[in-house]
Amino acid sequence: MHLKHINLVNFKNISQASLDLSPGINCFVGENGSGKTNMLDAIYYLSFCKSYFNPVDSQNIKHDEAFFVIQGEYELRGEKEEIYCGLKRNQKKQFKRNKKEYTKLSEHIGLLPLVIISPSDEQLITEGSEQRRKYIDSVISQYDRVYLDRVIRYNRVILQRNTLLKQIREKGNGESMLDVWDIQLNELGRKIYEQRKDFINELEPVYNKFQNYISGGKESVTLKYRSHMNDGDYTEQLLGSRQKDIILGYTTKGIHKDDIDMQIEGFPIKKVASQGQKKTFLIALKLAQFEFLAKHSGVKPVLLLDDIFDKLDDLRGGKLIDLVAEKHFKQIFITDTRLEHLDNLLKRVDKDSKIIKVVKGEFTVFE
Repeated sequence: MHLKHINLVNFKNISQASLDLSPGINCFVGENGSGKTNMLDAIYYLSFCKSYFNPVDSQNIKHDEAFFVIQGEYELRGEKEEIYCGLKRNQKKQFKRNKKEYTKLSEHIGLLPLVIISPSDEQLITEGSEQRRKYIDSVISQYDRVYLDRVIRYNRVILQRNTLLKQIREKGNGESMLDVWDIQLNELGRKIYEQRKDFINELEPVYNKFQNYISGGKESVTLKYRSHMNDGDYTEQLLGSRQKDIILGYTTKGIHKDDIDMQIEGFPIKKVASQGQKKTFLIALKLAQFEFLAKHSGVKPVLLLDDIFDKLDDLRGGKLIDLVAEKHFKQIFITDTRLEHLDNLLKRVDKDSKIIKVVKGEFTVFE
């Protein structure tokens, strides 16, 4: 699979862009704030129906404009796929595949697998558990729509249970009605838990392979899946925490509290790792995600590398370039502020490539 052509109108700082793209490596070079990352975000949008960096759709419309449009033409399993996304201010977003609008955006997720590595990924380490749950869910949902549906349904049940908890707290009755929601939470939560556990178990050895390669085997990093489901019968846990939940007005036990413990040499990465070690961890994690998706979807994802070499020493940067050069990866998009850096990279890579200069939201292909 690869993206052959992309058109943008009024997306972030890009008034208009129309680019034919290489099936190999596409490099965007320019100063910070020029629009390089915005182009990657538009490509991400075509796969996930949303921005990677700003979840408020209307804020992705260029300032003082009324709408944005993103169009992409792909080759997928030998067939042509045309994807269209359009948004007008204060109106519903349109998302179409081959000129047919989706009934639900979730129907599109997984069609065009994609992995992005960005400086903002550090939130996976520094922020709360919600960021790591979203990461797990976004990966599994790309190849399993049943899983995505379960997560959506589970979140709705949690919302309804929490509403009931507040009502019980205020009125003092209706506690028996919680049994209905607890049954649904147990059924959905158990299935989600099993898939998340299988995902982490399969991901970790692949992650360790990339981590050891990029770091030169210098660091031991572990991933451990933490869940209330590990603590015994979930129905009993819900019943045992019921009075606490009523007092607080929300559900304290369940897979909506799941997390991943990330440790380096037995200590939390968040507290002890250097910037280079954190970046190595995130790169290895995302490359393992790439391999996982390629295996389960049967399609090699598009790989987006945003400002990827910053904060990496020469050893780690060189190892990453060697990985990018492998035929295992297909279409890659890279942003950088240094043309000479990209030139040196492409000299080491035996792939079709294209370098595109970006200045104030305008894109020019180097011939």
